[in-house]
Amino acid sequence: MKRKTIRGILFALISGICWGFSGTVGQYLFAHTQMDSGWLTTVRLLSAGIILLAMAAVKTPKALVQVWQNKKDALQLIFFGIAGLMAVQFCYMQAIFYSDSGTATAVQYSGEAMLLVYTCLVGRRLPKISEALGLLLALFGIFLLATHGSLSNMVLSPAGLGWGLAAAAALVVYTVAPGRLIQKYGSSPVIAYGMLIGGACLALVLRVWRLPGAYSREALLGLGAIVLIGTVLGFTLYLQSTVLIGGLKAGLIAAVETVSAPLFSRIWLKTPFVMLDYLGFACILAMVFLISLPELLQQRKERVKSAAESAIFFQS
Repeated sequence: MKRKTIRGILFALISGICWGFSGTVGQYLFAHTQMDSGWLTTVRLLSAGIILLAMAAVKTPKALVQVWQNKKDALQLIFFGIAGLMAVQFCYMQAIFYSDSGTATAVQYSGEAMLLVYTCLVGRRLPKISEALGLLLALFGIFLLATHGSLSNMVLSPAGLGWGLAAAAALVVYTVAPGRLIQKYGSSPVIAYGMLIGGACLALVLRVWRLPGAYSREALLGLGAIVLIGTVLGFTLYLQSTVLIGGLKAGLIAAVETVSAPLFSRIWLKTPFVMLDYLGFACILAMVFLISLPELLQQRKERVKSAAESAIFFQS
């Protein structure tokens, strides 16, 4: 295996672990410091946005100015920052507040199934067999997490489920909205500006200066871990992995977040999970793979075809 591929796999793996750890730190802060989720999300977005913007200024300084010179691109960037980045981060933290990091992460990942439905509607096509199976697994996984298999028993609070599904819907916007911008200006400035825009908007909407923050030593350490490890490091490694191994493979490997979040929550915070919870997590993880399978097979087919054409060329 090439060194570049190994690095890409490691970066994607570490990014998923960072995100899972970040969610669990959020769960700890909500339980032990009474930190408001809106306050935490706002500070996280603004702090990480400033750091990532400084990094982007070193790597791609021209793109930081160019994106604002086109009105259509600027409006799309603002939409991405508010309806994509801000929405997914705020809803995810709210879901953690009302449930736990493992469950919130799993429900949020059902956004991959929503994205498939959106893709099929736009492309006017039916899901392929593996995709349809992935959709069913996503629904079954959420059913297990919410009810533990009993239609008369809701073990996940309605608020936790609702915010998790809202985060999943925002994940669709987060994935679709910046595509053209990232191709044109690169991922770093788009993500950095998106975080700043989302953080500033959330601060104004929630009047964050009126919300209860937390300034104890453990609260600030936790906040620093979420900003630096879960956001700056996580996003930086993930974006680098997409360059090294491609967005599809990077996304699949980073889905280890659906495993790392419940593991951190169980080992560190002693969050109680039963076997049906673990089965639900497994269903969500399998869904991510099954939905990506057709594209993986297509990429493999194209590589084999390209290799065969190259061999014929050199033989001739």
